[in-house]
Amino acid sequence: MDLLLESFAVFHKGGPVMYLLLLCSLFVAAIGVERFLYYRKTGTDMNTLIERITPALEQCDWAAAQEVCRQTGGIAAMVAGKGLQYLQCGCSTIESVLEGEAALAAAKLRENLNHLDTIVTIAPLLGLLGTVIGMISSFSVMNIKAGQPQAITGGVGEALVATASGLCVATVAMVVYSYFNHRLDKIITDIEQICILLIGHIRREKQHETA
Repeated sequence: MDLLLESFAVFHKGGPVMYLLLLCSLFVAAIGVERFLYYRKTGTDMNTLIERITPALEQCDWAAAQEVCRQTGGIAAMVAGKGLQYLQCGCSTIESVLEGEAALAAAKLRENLNHLDTIVTIAPLLGLLGTVIGMISSFSVMNIKAGQPQAITGGVGEALVATASGLCVATVAMVVYSYFNHRLDKIITDIEQICILLIGHIRREKQHETA
């Protein structure tokens, strides 16, 4: 209870900017949870997918390959399944279809990550703004007491709370942003891997047909 009261007192010393920083931290937490759940849902077990889909692709059994994608699940399998669906409908530009589906999937994966990048930039600025406002108040003539220089230094110390808080929020946002960027790169690599495998077998089949 004492710790909670002390934390609230420190928060109050940071000034009104602290409420904006609190809002930023809540945004970071909300985006982090939302992206974590989305990435976990859209992840694909690539070893299982490649192991199961390769025999169907080698036999040019596109329907069976599409069923493997449906059963495996995940965004990489979904992209491959879309390509196979268009292929069975007689689409001759399968590369363009896969490229378009991969771009849409990547766009969904990047949703809300730009907000984290914005918070990384703006949180330290908000903290600095709070500190400047606090220092203006500290050096105000009304706050200077004769024979009590600690009145100024204490006010400066309180003003720095906003800067420290802004840096903390920015650091956490940067860690979360970097983590999901790493996850994003991994999933995009998985999508590229399955698309290359699919296109390779399709081109080989076309070469056999024209031979």
